Amino acid sequence: MTHTPEFTEDQLEAGRLLFAKPWTFVTSVADMRQLPASVGVEITFAGRSNVGKSSLINALTGRKDLARTSNTPGRTQMLNFFAAPETGMTLVDMPGYGYAEAPKSMVDAWTALVFSYLRGRPNLRRVFLLIDSRHGIKQNDLDTMQLLDKAAVVYQVVLTKTDKIKPTQLSALLDATADILRKRPAAFPTIVTTSSEKGHGLDTLRAEIANLLER
Repeated sequence: MTHTPEFTEDQLEAGRLLFAKPWTFVTSVADMRQLPASVGVEITFAGRSNVGKSSLINALTGRKDLARTSNTPGRTQMLNFFAAPETGMTLVDMPGYGYAEAPKSMVDAWTALVFSYLRGRPNLRRVFLLIDSRHGIKQNDLDTMQLLDKAAVVYQVVLTKTDKIKPTQLSALLDATADILRKRPAAFPTIVTTSSEKGHGLDTLRAEIANLLER
């Protein structure tokens, strides 16, 4: 049984066309009162600090500098919104979690903002939970899954940086990750494997996102 999604040529083409549109930065939000109106379909990218959220958004949209990237963990401190207005789709880059060197007060503020957003956003269709394939699922990932389960927010795991590990390691990681997700009530059953650097899996993730827009 496969752990990864499979799409038709038409679905893959729909994903390509969606991300061929002009995507632009909309706003950064540090307070729930600053959130833009809840319109259209919204998806978010969550994950540990330095897991590659901004790089993945840039790779999906074909824009090298749409989402700000940094080698310094914890750089993304706000909810960053990106949209292609004619599509009705918005992407949200969340602050990374699990960065131990940030001041506790800052971490608490980021955490409160992110979790308030997840629980209260009516047009949030799915959270893509990014996992660094070199490290697998860690305790703070499980903690986030627990919160998403309680909030009944559907989330789907995206393995990043898969070009950094061997195919046999990736196969074992997929099996181990699938075993964990089977026990999570809000987890989507299939896993997307990606490499922003090499472009692997981007067509599949684009199709997955376009399919959400169709629904």
